[in-house]
Amino acid sequence: MKTSKLAGHDEAGQALFRDDALLRWQRRLHIAPQHGLGVVRRALLARAALIVATAGLSQTLSLAQPSDPLPSWNAGPAKARILAFVKAVTETGGPDFVAPAERIAVFDNDGTLWAEQPMYFQLAFALDRVKAMAPSHPEWKNKPPFKDLLNGDMKAVMAGGEKALLELVAAAHAGATTEEFAAAVQGWLATAKHPRFKRLFTELVYAPMLELLSYLRVNGFQTWIVSGGGIEFMRVFAEQVYGVPPHQVVGSSLALKYELRDGKPVLVQQSKLFFNDDKGGKPVGIHKAIGRRPIMAFGNSDGDFQMLEWTSAGPGPRFAAFVHHDDGEREYAYDRDSKIGRLARGLDETGTRGWTVISMKSDWAQVFSANK
Repeated sequence: MKTSKLAGHDEAGQALFRDDALLRWQRRLHIAPQHGLGVVRRALLARAALIVATAGLSQTLSLAQPSDPLPSWNAGPAKARILAFVKAVTETGGPDFVAPAERIAVFDNDGTLWAEQPMYFQLAFALDRVKAMAPSHPEWKNKPPFKDLLNGDMKAVMAGGEKALLELVAAAHAGATTEEFAAAVQGWLATAKHPRFKRLFTELVYAPMLELLSYLRVNGFQTWIVSGGGIEFMRVFAEQVYGVPPHQVVGSSLALKYELRDGKPVLVQQSKLFFNDDKGGKPVGIHKAIGRRPIMAFGNSDGDFQMLEWTSAGPGPRFAAFVHHDDGEREYAYDRDSKIGRLARGLDETGTRGWTVISMKSDWAQVFSANK
C-alpha cells in the first residue's frame, strides 16, 4: 500500500507539473483560457510535427543538392567559370545578382547539345523521308537530286551543294500537317541509328550539357534552344531529351498555311522558308520569341557567333562559350575546315572577347551518357 500511495503522490505531482507547463505554453501560444489544456496539447503536437517535417524537408533538400552538379566535367577553367558565374548571379544581395526572370540561357542544338557529324541529323531524317515518300512521287525518278538520292549516289547529291540539299529538305516537309510531320519524326527517331556509333540519334546527346541544363534550371534559369535546325523537328523531342518544353525552342521554319482537311482545321507546312534561325537570324529569333537578352549563350560554330555576341553585349554579368570538337576518339575532331559546324572566327576571337572555349577532349570526362 505504501508503494501505491507513493506512486499515487508521484503521479499527481507529475500531472501538476504537466498542467503547469501546459499553462505556460497556453500563455506563450496566445490560446484563450476557455479553450482548455486539451487545445494546448493539440497545438503543441502540431508544432512538433511541423518542426519534424521542416527538419526532414531541409535534410531532403540538402541531400538533393549534389556536391558536384557537373560530374561529367573535368576540373578546369571551363567548369570553374560556369560554377563561379552561376554562383555570382544567384547570390542574393551580391553585386552580380540577377533576378530569376532575367536568368535566361540559350543553347544551339546541333554540335552543342548533340552530335552533328557526319551530317546534321535532321538532314539524315529528310533523306530517309524522301526515300519513304518516293513511291508517291514517280516524277522524282528522273529529277536530280531526287534520282541521285534514290539511286544511292550521295556523291552526286552532295555535288549539288546547298541548293540540292534544301530542295530535298523542303520536299520532306512540305504538304504535311504539323501533326503528320511530328508523327514522322517520332517514328524515325525511334528506329534510326547513327552510322558510326550504332545508337539512336537521341542517345547521342552530350552528358555534360544535360547536366548543365539541369544545373541551370535548379538555379532558376530558363533554358532555351536557339538553333538553325527546323523548329518542328526539334520540338518533337526537346522536352523528353533535354527537359526543354516546345515553347522554349527557337529554330528555322517553313511557312505554315491554315487549311480544313475533312472538316478539321490543320496547319500545313509549305515549301517556302519562313525564318532562317542562323547567324544574324539568331538574335532576331531570340528577341521575337523571348523578348529578353540572355545572360548565357552556348554554341559550337561560327553560325552561333552572333548569338554569343548579342548575349555578351548586354549590361551586367555575361557568359558565352563555344563547344570545341577536338576529340576524334570519343566523337569527332573538326573546326576550321569543316563544312558542318565550322568554327574559325569563334576560335580567333574568344580570347579578346572574354568568351570560353569548352574542349570536348580536356573538359569532358565523358561525352555521351553511359547508361544509354
